Amino acid sequence: MRIALKSLLRLLGLNRGNSMSDQIQIVEPATVIGWLKEGSATIVDVREPHEHKAGHIPGATLVPLSQFDPARVPVEPGKHLVFHCQGGMRCGPASARMADSGFTGTIYRLKGGMAGWMAAAGPVER
Repeated sequence: MRIALKSLLRLLGLNRGNSMSDQIQIVEPATVIGWLKEGSATIVDVREPHEHKAGHIPGATLVPLSQFDPARVPVEPGKHLVFHCQGGMRCGPASARMADSGFTGTIYRLKGGMAGWMAAAGPVER
């Protein structure tokens, strides 16, 4: 049972190996709104294309979890790398894959995903 729980946590991006990773952090929508205004965030949308088309964070790059390839993630030195999905769960596995690819910077997961973003009155493009 313990092995199954660890596997589930890892799949969700909530546990990296035997301990929580400081490399992957949850960030509040209000913080990311500020980063976006400053131009200091790279936003990666890991939802599916039809979800992205229905509404997305301005400037977000679509890299769906179903086809996730860390090489397609735009990494910009000096910018915060933020992953988001609809509710905050799918960005977990994407963040873990990004970290496993050798990326050494901090990866931020948007708390509450797109739903949290909209509740915080974050801008949305349609």
